[in-house]
Amino acid sequence: MNELTTDLKSLHEATLNNLKSSKANNTLRAYKSDFKDFRAFCAKHSLNSLPSEPKIVSLYLTHLSKNSKISTLRRRLVSISMVHKLKGHYLDTKHPIIVENLMGIKRVKGSIQKGKKPILISHLKSIINVIDKQKIEDIKKFRDKSIILIGFGGGFRRTELISIDHEDLEFVPEGLKISIRRSKTDQFGEGMIKGLPYFTNENYCPVVNLKKWLEISKIKSGPIFRRFSKGLSLTEKRLTDQSVVLLMKEYLNLAGIENKNFAGHSLRSGFATVAAESGADERSIMEMTGHKTTQMVRRYIREANIFKNNALNKIKI
Repeated sequence: MNELTTDLKSLHEATLNNLKSSKANNTLRAYKSDFKDFRAFCAKHSLNSLPSEPKIVSLYLTHLSKNSKISTLRRRLVSISMVHKLKGHYLDTKHPIIVENLMGIKRVKGSIQKGKKPILISHLKSIINVIDKQKIEDIKKFRDKSIILIGFGGGFRRTELISIDHEDLEFVPEGLKISIRRSKTDQFGEGMIKGLPYFTNENYCPVVNLKKWLEISKIKSGPIFRRFSKGLSLTEKRLTDQSVVLLMKEYLNLAGIENKNFAGHSLRSGFATVAAESGADERSIMEMTGHKTTQMVRRYIREANIFKNNALNKIKI
């Protein structure tokens, strides 16, 4: 009997480990952060947070709805549910009191989500031009230009961008192939390859600028986008994803562009928007960005064509 109990305990622990391993570390951190807020709400009102029940979760969602978007409420619900699963508890997130409450909140608040601004071609050129004008060493100029141009040209997520190693690069006559070993929507590491062709204008070409960056930095292996120490000495340390945001916002500001509504996602959404404006179909956009569903890509295409396919253009006044 003791042996059977021990076996079941081991299986239980192994199962919980499998559940944890099924999610990326960043995702698990997000779950914990969201659940921390839920736990604080429950503690304040003397309610059980773990295990909890649908009625309590519904009260929490109502509380959140005063100052949060619908997307935030849905994400918190997923986080609360996942923490319950990871701890071996069941929570019925499909219970009518939760589902109907969310529907009611959605009707009251509306569900239109205002996203961050995309980096368009005009922004991209302004950023590169202002980097060229800075009185800084060429090594920093080429690093920063490469980050912005590769991020935009490949429709990269920030985490994908800073995760690129020299071993992931293959320069070919047509341009550059970049192997992505793992991404947000590829948790099993199946990988994908992005192809960036040469641009006619070399100053804005991601491939040409990356070549110059690798040449001047003498990077032959490991992370291609690294931090500088004091005195612009290149280190072995990989840049953080937040560094990409700060870098982009800094140069937008120097270019005289209000940077408040731009974020790390702006390079990726900018690529999709500009590609849609240029007539690229949703499949080719998705092949570059790695989107698994058409919902967001179709939104980019719809917004990019809001004036091009406007019915009002047919009206003659």
